Amino acid sequence: MQHTALNIRQGLSAALLGLGLAVAEAEPANLEGTWTASNAARDGKPADDVVGHRLAFTGNRFQIAAKDGKPLYLGTFQINPSAKPATIDFEHKDGALNGKVWKGIYVLDGETLTICDNAAGLDRERPTAFEAKAGSGYVVVTFRRARP
Repeated sequence: MQHTALNIRQGLSAALLGLGLAVAEAEPANLEGTWTASNAARDGKPADDVVGHRLAFTGNRFQIAAKDGKPLYLGTFQINPSAKPATIDFEHKDGALNGKVWKGIYVLDGETLTICDNAAGLDRERPTAFEAKAGSGYVVVTFRRARP
């Protein structure tokens, strides 16, 4: 019996290793849901106005709402979890930013999601580090997964 359990565990481990690519591609499901901004910096300064915003991912769509629930931005997003660092692009589908794209990077660590993007300077290239130095045109936001 113990030998059979060991064989099952080894087989499962081998199967999971064999699915490595499929597991990496499934990462968007890990973003699925709602996230609340717990910390933010913009262009070298704290961005306290962003703290409390809620970022929701559903399928390939995103929506950002203010603390009071008022919708601020919406559109589609695309990620590349294989890039180093992983990339995320937010394409806006409404309002003044319709058709514009925030280009960013992200890291997902359990229940914490950190995004750095060029929202403060759309003419800037995609960031390469999780920094929002003065004059950079970058925003760094740390989110915590929201509990229903």
